[in-house]
Amino acid sequence: MRIGIDLGGTKIEGIVLGPSGAEIARERVDTPQGPYDDTIEAIRALVDRLERSAGRRCSVGVATPGAISPATGLIKNANSVRLNGRPLDADLARALGRPVRLANDANCFAVSEAADGAAAGAAVVFGVILGTGVGGGVVIDGRPLTGLHAIAGEWGHNPLPTPHDDERPGDSCYCGRQGCVETWISGPTLSRQFERLSGRSLRPTEIAQAAEASDPQAAAMMERYCDRLARALGGVINLIDPDAIVLGGGLSLIALLYRRVPELWRQSVFSEPGHIRTRLLPPRHGDSSGVRGAAWLWPADPG
Repeated sequence: MRIGIDLGGTKIEGIVLGPSGAEIARERVDTPQGPYDDTIEAIRALVDRLERSAGRRCSVGVATPGAISPATGLIKNANSVRLNGRPLDADLARALGRPVRLANDANCFAVSEAADGAAAGAAVVFGVILGTGVGGGVVIDGRPLTGLHAIAGEWGHNPLPTPHDDERPGDSCYCGRQGCVETWISGPTLSRQFERLSGRSLRPTEIAQAAEASDPQAAAMMERYCDRLARALGGVINLIDPDAIVLGGGLSLIALLYRRVPELWRQSVFSEPGHIRTRLLPPRHGDSSGVRGAAWLWPADPG
């Protein structure tokens, strides 16, 4: 059996999966806001309780913000800044007395949806996080692609493809560049753009609902959003040619995206427009995909 841990900024969720992917046990605790060592101890204690529920020793995979730097072996790019510069995998392995596999949370989302989720059986899957930020993960034959610099799938920090005149140079991104995909299609960006257009403050899902109800300003905003998302995903299709793209994060709840974006990305994909077979899918496991994907980082029961 496998244990998955989803280490977030405010909560730590753990799950035990049986060999077939069935859920055996689940528990969620608050993430300690104090010293780094408190987080290590919270995960150790959570794994101990989950194993007592399972009745046996399990493999452990962890979904974490950021990634392990190949250069230093330390966590980098985590928005939970107390993790940055720490040997999280080594510290957890020592605390748990066994090897531990870590992966970026977007990669874990993609692994989950490729293993037994919306894209089960697909050879190449791109998992997308559309929320406060924009992340992504690539899964090939069931395994996450990390890359030489541990940045595979970071499509949110590429420039928005074929920008229109009014999209140049684009807003500044926290990464230090301008016009990144994340600055155009994140949830907060959609809300800010709509407020500038209409004077109304709505959440992204509310904007989509207003568009479906024939609100002209909301409809115009969602059409621009779909166009930008289609251009960005069209670039991904050209690069890795995935069988399926699965959307996660808060904006994955917007049904319009699954209808309109594949219509629009025909203009960007380097293939016959009428024969683009990449599927755009909602997630099967919702916000549980991260923790399930962490468990699936171990492909076999260690015994």
